[in-house]
Amino acid sequence: MNLWKIWITLLKDGVELLRNVIKNSNKNIVEEIKWNSPSYKIDFHFATFKLYPPKNIQLVLHTDAKVKEKPKNIQLDDPHKIIKWAAPDRCVITIKSNEEAIKLKNQISEIVKNWIEQLD
Repeated sequence: MNLWKIWITLLKDGVELLRNVIKNSNKNIVEEIKWNSPSYKIDFHFATFKLYPPKNIQLVLHTDAKVKEKPKNIQLDDPHKIIKWAAPDRCVITIKSNEEAIKLKNQISEIVKNWIEQLD
């Protein structure tokens, strides 16, 4: 069994849990496959799973695929230190296990809701 199949087996439950957390964060969210991963949009894509390389569960929060001329400076609470900022309008949430996904699902839901609110 290759590393990808092992990872999918080990972290599948966490990914599925977080997919549901995201979809339940706002009634207008649509899930699609974009960039070979589950991606979420309302008017445009704002969240996409990063499933490769298979080390952990990562969710990229962004303001669509296009770089903005004047990016928003989004602010999020992160008491568990799971967010790494790549730009003022792009961050990555990293979850190391299914157990951590379960433990932090409410915080991740709040992060997603706060992100959506700041996109307007």
